[in-house]
Amino acid sequence: MQSKTEIDRLLAGMTEAGEIPGAVAIAATGSELIYEGAFGKRDLAKDAPMTLDSVFWIASMTKAVTCAGAMQLVEQGKLSLDGPIGKLLPDLASPQVLDGFDANGDPILRPAKTEITLRHLMTHTAGFCYDMWNNNMVVYVEKAGLPGIITCRNDALKTPLASDPGTRWEYGSNIDFVGKAVEAASGQRLDAYLRDHIFAPLGMTDTAFKLGPLQRERLVGMHARTPEGALAPIPFELEQEPEFHMGGGGLYGTAGDYIRFTRMILNKGEGNGNRLLRPETVATMSENQIGELEMTKMVAAIPSVTNDVDLYPGIVKKWGLSFMINTQATPEGRSAGSLAWAGLANTYYWIDPARDITGVILMQLLPFADQHCLAAFAGFERGIYAGLDAAGGQKAA
Repeated sequence: MQSKTEIDRLLAGMTEAGEIPGAVAIAATGSELIYEGAFGKRDLAKDAPMTLDSVFWIASMTKAVTCAGAMQLVEQGKLSLDGPIGKLLPDLASPQVLDGFDANGDPILRPAKTEITLRHLMTHTAGFCYDMWNNNMVVYVEKAGLPGIITCRNDALKTPLASDPGTRWEYGSNIDFVGKAVEAASGQRLDAYLRDHIFAPLGMTDTAFKLGPLQRERLVGMHARTPEGALAPIPFELEQEPEFHMGGGGLYGTAGDYIRFTRMILNKGEGNGNRLLRPETVATMSENQIGELEMTKMVAAIPSVTNDVDLYPGIVKKWGLSFMINTQATPEGRSAGSLAWAGLANTYYWIDPARDITGVILMQLLPFADQHCLAAFAGFERGIYAGLDAAGGQKAA
C-alpha cells in the first residue's frame, strides 16, 4: 500500500498547492487495475470535486485509437501501409512542400519528391507538421487564411508539407488523414467506425467525439497557466458538429476508458473478452518504424498553446505506428521499448510490455508539457514502479 499512499499524497498535494488544477490517474497490469485516484476539482471556477469518471478532452491520445482502427483495416486488406495513400485520398495525391518564402513574403512551394504512404502518416514522417511547433507554418497558415486544426474544418488540413515524405520525423496533422483513410476504406464516418470497432468491444462507454448529456455533466473544465504561474479557468470546447472528425485529437473520454484501450495493446490486441487486433499487428505497431530517423525536440512556435517538448532529452526516441518508443529505461522506471504519448491539454499515458504495466494520468491545462503536469506524471509513474518492485513485479497498491 505504501506506493499508493505516496502517489495519493503527491497528487493531492499538487492540487492543494495550486500547481495543477485536478487529476485522475489509473494504472493496471494486463489482468487487473492496481491504482486509481481522483484529485482536486473538475473546474477551479466551480465546486464539483474531480471523480474517477470525469470526462476530459484527451486530444492526441486519440491518435493511437485512430491508428488501431486503421490497422484493423490493414489486417482485412482494405488499407495498405506502403501503397500510395493518394490513390485513396485524392487530396494527398500531389503534395507540395513549403521551402520558405520569397522576398515578397510569398510561400515557395514545390512538388514532393516521393508519394505519401499510410506508414508515413502513422509515424509522423509524411512531412505534415503542426503550426504550433513550426514557425514557417504559422506564417503560411496566416497568409493563406486557413483555420486552426481544432476548428475541425476541412480547410485546416490544406497545409503543405514541411519536408519530403520519409526524410524526417516531425509531429503534425498526419493522423487526421489516417482518420480519413479509415472512412474511405470502411465506408463509415470515423466516429461510427471507432464506436463499432474499438469503443463498443472494449466497453469504452464514455469516449466519443461528441459530448452526450451524461458526459457533459462530468466534463472537466479547461485551465490556462498565466505568465505568473497561476491557474485560471478558460472557455474551451471542440466543435460538436465538425466537418471532419479529428482522428489526431478529437476525442473526449475518461481515464477508465483509456486504460481499457492501453490494456488491449498490453494484452496483444485482446480486451474485454474481444480480439480487436492480431498479436503480430500489435507487435508491428510497437516496433521502431522510422529506421535511422529519430524523434526530435519540438520547439514551441505558439507559446500560449505549448511549451517546448523534449521528453527524456538524453534518450533516443523512435516511433512505432502511433507510439513514441524510448530506447533506454527512463528515470521513472519505464522499460526500454515501452510505448507512450500524450494530449495537448496535459494528458499522458504509457504502456510497458516488459513489465506488464500501463498507466494514464489526465489533467486539463494549457500550454502543453507544463512542468508541474510533467512532474505529476513522473511522480505517479515512479510510484507505480516502486510498488511493482516492492511486490516483486506484481502489484503497485
